[in-house]
Amino acid sequence: MSLPRPLTRLAVVVLAVSTAVVASAGLASAHVTVSSPDAAPGGYGKVTFRVPNESATASTVRVRVQLPTDAPLASLQTQSLPGWTTTATRVKLDPPVTDDDGNQISEAISVVEFAADSGGGIGPGEFQEFSLSGGPFPDAGSLTFPVVQTYSDGSEAAWIEPTVDGQAEPAHPAPVLSLAAAPAAATSAGATAAHSHDTAVSSAPAGLALFLAILALLVAIGGVVLGWRASRRTVSS
Repeated sequence: MSLPRPLTRLAVVVLAVSTAVVASAGLASAHVTVSSPDAAPGGYGKVTFRVPNESATASTVRVRVQLPTDAPLASLQTQSLPGWTTTATRVKLDPPVTDDDGNQISEAISVVEFAADSGGGIGPGEFQEFSLSGGPFPDAGSLTFPVVQTYSDGSEAAWIEPTVDGQAEPAHPAPVLSLAAAPAAATSAGATAAHSHDTAVSSAPAGLALFLAILALLVAIGGVVLGWRASRRTVSS
């Protein structure tokens, strides 16, 4: 027994919109993000990059993070991670910068690369966090860190596209770190609040897309049901 035509259209609409909802949620969770519990202008802090694996068949074996060179971090340390080797690339600073102790810094790290040991990496359905610590952070509201993610099959995901206020989020946005206007030394409660705020900001475009997709689904269902009822009344009369 076949369904009435309006119900068949309803099933098609529900399937299409549900697929869009699932896809938008998947894309939102796949973005490379950056956060910090204590980074502030003029201060020092820890910066953490969260890298999810998007591939269903390949592992992430290399993560390359580009640090800002127009406002370089004079001091930078990498956190060791079992199963990964870290390599730092330095660049000459022209002009040199002066640290808090009055010493001139003539070079700084411009790129940090994390390479997985043979047979390792971030598997499908997994994520990994990579942390740096340094400063001083510039007197700015935010910092952008382009990231290139390399997979075991040779493919790459370049998270380098700028996010522009008032425009839709790009497909591969570069991670943006918000610098809180607060002392660099934060309490654990303040750090938790700052992390929650960064998470909310980074997921806002994705949340909006999900809301609109669900709204479209409800509108589509309502329209088809009303049309079906109208057709039934017409047949009855």
